[in-house]
Amino acid sequence: MDNDKEMSEKDKVTRTNSESVGEGKKDQMNEESEQAKKESPKAELTSDHQDGDESKSEIMEEENAEPKKEEGVNAETFESTELQEKVEETNPSNVSPVDSDKSTHDVSGEQSAVTQEQSEESTNDEEEEIEAVDYSHFNKKELLNALKELVATEKYSKIDSVVSEIKNHFDDIYNKEKDIALKDFLEKGGTTDDFQYRAEDEDRLFFAAYNDFREKKSNFLRDQERQKEKNLQAKNEILDRLRELVDGEETTHSISTIKSIQEEWKKIGPVPGSQNRSLWASYNALMDRFYDNRSIYFELKELDRKKNLEQKLEICEKAESLIKLDDLKEAIKILNDLHEEFKHIGPVPRDEQEALWQRFKSASDAVYERRKEFYDSQKEVFKDNLIKKEALIEKLSSFKDFTTSKIKEWNTKTKEVLAIQKEWEATGPVPREAGKEVNKKFWGHFKQFFHNKNQFFKELDDIRLTNKKKAEELISAAEALMESTDWQETSGKLINLQQEWKKIGPTPEKVRDELYRKFKHACDTFFDNRRDANKQVNKEFEDNLKLKETLCEKIRSESEGENLSEESLEKLITEFNAIGFVPRKNMKEIIAKFNEAVDAYVNKLGVAGGQKEEFLFRLNLNKLQADPNANRVLNKKEHGIRKQIADLENNITLWKNNLEFFAASKTADKLKDQFDEKINKAEKEIDKLKKKLSIIREF
Repeated sequence: MDNDKEMSEKDKVTRTNSESVGEGKKDQMNEESEQAKKESPKAELTSDHQDGDESKSEIMEEENAEPKKEEGVNAETFESTELQEKVEETNPSNVSPVDSDKSTHDVSGEQSAVTQEQSEESTNDEEEEIEAVDYSHFNKKELLNALKELVATEKYSKIDSVVSEIKNHFDDIYNKEKDIALKDFLEKGGTTDDFQYRAEDEDRLFFAAYNDFREKKSNFLRDQERQKEKNLQAKNEILDRLRELVDGEETTHSISTIKSIQEEWKKIGPVPGSQNRSLWASYNALMDRFYDNRSIYFELKELDRKKNLEQKLEICEKAESLIKLDDLKEAIKILNDLHEEFKHIGPVPRDEQEALWQRFKSASDAVYERRKEFYDSQKEVFKDNLIKKEALIEKLSSFKDFTTSKIKEWNTKTKEVLAIQKEWEATGPVPREAGKEVNKKFWGHFKQFFHNKNQFFKELDDIRLTNKKKAEELISAAEALMESTDWQETSGKLINLQQEWKKIGPTPEKVRDELYRKFKHACDTFFDNRRDANKQVNKEFEDNLKLKETLCEKIRSESEGENLSEESLEKLITEFNAIGFVPRKNMKEIIAKFNEAVDAYVNKLGVAGGQKEEFLFRLNLNKLQADPNANRVLNKKEHGIRKQIADLENNITLWKNNLEFFAASKTADKLKDQFDEKINKAEKEIDKLKKKLSIIREF
């Protein structure tokens, strides 16, 4: 009944369209259809049979459309019995031989046009399905990003329902926030009439993005209609050329010309629905006349049909091989392409048509049956997923009340929580009736953990702000002393200020360098002034040089003894740093002697393995304390190490993605070993670098 009603509606559209076309062209189209019917009933039946193949292909394509997935729901599959009924309705082999001549024109002029119209529109609308996502736990920022990503795909028809879902979730959050704001306003003594809700930036950005989507969708649909009008004009021009070819004298180039016209026609795309049937009727009638009125080319036509048979047999073989393809999604995609190719190849010898179609249909049914079995099997998978997700909820619940005063421990727990989140996301959907509850529990625990973490770092930020104030006070004190000429006393004060500066602790990163620059400028100004005004003080530097040389000899001599210890070496280094400046010309030399003596001591001390590397790194930081630029150097080292960590983490992510990409290749095991080795090496290097960061923070 639905099919009859649809055909009736299409008849009305066709009649309306025919009235809008010029009387001359309408009569011409009708005459072409009638003439084709009278002159070549056999050819029409053949053409109709081809259209029947296309109709079957159309149904198989509809059968192939992936069901939309929703969380907690196993997507319904198309029943193979429904497919069989549709094929039997469309397959011209169901027409009895006695009635075939009588029904030829109706099938060719009516059913063929409708089938080709549906095929053309469905082909045009075929796009990759939008992946289903559960947006119920998304916050406003995530919903905004999801909306922007969908709009960027420009698949406006496909994403319309998904955008509406996102809009509904966003509206829920927006209305809840508004209600909370209103409640708070009323509790503070306000009235509903006086309440004015101020939307956040994310609200304004979301509604702007949503309006942008609606405008782009409107423009997209408008452009489609314009393109259909252009396609209509192009197809009418092809019909005019086809009439000239059919009515003109036959030539040796007629076959190649008709093939070229067929290719052009196929590539043009859809036209307004009201025009589609009349166009196809005229096109089919003219094509029938071309093949049936030129008996000289019948032999070529049969040869062409045999070539078509060879191509379709090859397609059947490809379709039959899909049952062995492990990737079901890829098999469905390839089958779609094969149906499209099968539909456009053209007719085959009449006695081969039915057997060929049944072979192709059987291969297609086998693939669709695999898909049905897969979706049926998902019901049990959903139950297993529920059990897994409940276990993850239990695992995550231990983190919701976690607290510590150490950044490292927060980072460790964060990694564990994010690992649980990855397991959750990889688990897959659960039955619908349980989906909402498990999501609520999981994301409740998840958000509570990160709320506690954010609270901790908020308090840490308060500490950094306090340190910022201390740094500003030291800068003010240094700036007050930088123009002093009391070299001895002021020098001591500035050195004390420098010692206090080292004890301050971390400050906000965005002002850290600027604070250091100001403090260093004040100190450098004083010491530069003192150096310029007291060049005779170089003797003090000479004395310092002698003291440092003596200390270097002491370190070297002790390194040759037996009572060596890390504590003794650190004291000697501290003593060296406390001595003071030496003449500029001797700076590199004394530092080289000092480093040489320390290296000899360390080598004799015999610190092994990773401990040696850590010990040497700590010693180098101790040696830096003698440098007035120590803080700047430390900051530079810290930034460099952070960059190394970030680069290694990015490489690890890339290598893991590559592992997933090559998972199906023949050399997967070999590649996996190579990438696992790289990943393990990088992770060990990250641990070393993080240890160095913790040591730097001690200074």
